[in-house]
Amino acid sequence: MSNKNDDFDKIEIDKKNSSSGGDDDKKFEQVCYLCRRPESKAGKMIHIPNQICICADCMQKTFDALNKGDNPYFQIMGFSPNMINLSFMQNDIPKAQKVKKPEADEAGAEIAFDRSKIPAPHIIKAKLDEYIIGQEHAKKVISVAVYNHYKRIGAGADHDVEIEKSNMLMIGPTGSGKTYLVKTLAKLLNVPLAIADATSLTEAGYIGDDVESVISKLLAAAGNDVKKAQRGIVFIDEIDKIAKKRNTTSRDVSGESVQQGLLKLLEGADVEVPVGASSKNAMVPLVTVNTRDILFICGGAFPELEKIIKARLTRQSSIGFRAELKDKYDNDPNILQKVNNEDLREFGMIPEFLGRLPIVFTLEGLTKEMLIKVLYEPKNAIIKQYQKLLALDEVELIFAPEAMEAIADKAMAKNTGARALRAILEEIMLDIMYEIPKDDNIGKVIITKEYVEGKGVPIIEMRGIHNHKLLMAGE
Repeated sequence: MSNKNDDFDKIEIDKKNSSSGGDDDKKFEQVCYLCRRPESKAGKMIHIPNQICICADCMQKTFDALNKGDNPYFQIMGFSPNMINLSFMQNDIPKAQKVKKPEADEAGAEIAFDRSKIPAPHIIKAKLDEYIIGQEHAKKVISVAVYNHYKRIGAGADHDVEIEKSNMLMIGPTGSGKTYLVKTLAKLLNVPLAIADATSLTEAGYIGDDVESVISKLLAAAGNDVKKAQRGIVFIDEIDKIAKKRNTTSRDVSGESVQQGLLKLLEGADVEVPVGASSKNAMVPLVTVNTRDILFICGGAFPELEKIIKARLTRQSSIGFRAELKDKYDNDPNILQKVNNEDLREFGMIPEFLGRLPIVFTLEGLTKEMLIKVLYEPKNAIIKQYQKLLALDEVELIFAPEAMEAIADKAMAKNTGARALRAILEEIMLDIMYEIPKDDNIGKVIITKEYVEGKGVPIIEMRGIHNHKLLMAGE
């Protein structure tokens, strides 16, 4: 029987293969082919042909099994310790599952976080103003919270005063711009940001994504750089969908259990997360991410929370001169701004979860005037998008002020916020976008109030002709 040294010689360890992946691969850690642990966890890797990396522990276990010679699978297949063919093994670890090494300067020291690159709160809010109409309070809160969060990271550990992070809970009616606010923030800040959906999360061991998948998305947004991910922002949308289920006898695996699973992430803990996948399995490398410096923003519409707030506000006796009228808050568009933790607990959020979200703020419901501004004021307003599309056909598109008011009235009737504007405009512009390319002589299209209401036609102006001509789509 051969000894361990002979076996090592037969495998022909080739350390030169470690640099065969090019300069791009040097930015990532090597991952053991067998146990899938990165180099930072498993230690120095042994390189064998076909660009395969194996850690010392797995290599030792392999030779121990081979030298025993009593493996039933080897006996059935006719293998012996002297017959080892590793040609079937390939370095099939995709780049998405490679763990990036921490960035370092020329001297080899890790690059520290530079908080001077994060703009001041008033600059963040000014940038948000270019894209988002209204919501002044929400934009101010999120600008200050993000700036303070990165000041806290840049200050480092202080033994006298330890600054706690300020996770946020954002409440607002559907279509008020919760997700759009965070997406716009992601464009303005040069920090990793992950947007996750709470509806897909379940308790560990059940079908669905574990809570650690939220950090996996952040790790992917940071290019699998653990240090960058630990300074990132996570936005968990639809957080109201994990409220505690009422009057149920079955296990609440997608409600209260998910809230309890998120507690350790919000507080700050070392979490093992899969790289390049949403769930842990034997073929995916795992890395440890500390969530202490990750800022969490949770958002949700919280439907029917208004009824809970109204019930609390009108809880006083209905008899007497100072009694609250039952219908006093029925027409209050900003009733959500009166929310407190008692209302959220009754809605189904557990106290421990709310305690880790100290900043709670609401977004205003969109009024008719705000919807009209949403149509044309932001940098990427919906009307500007259609004007750009027709400009590519050298056609000018104009919306009459009365037409925009009619569109806002239709959107208010749908009661789905700014989301309704896109659907209404798609319907209005369908025939125009279909007919315009037919005639190269068309130079201008004016959308009128009558056309929006379905009682008339748009005004079409031909090139070189000063008078206007009415054209019904399809004529």
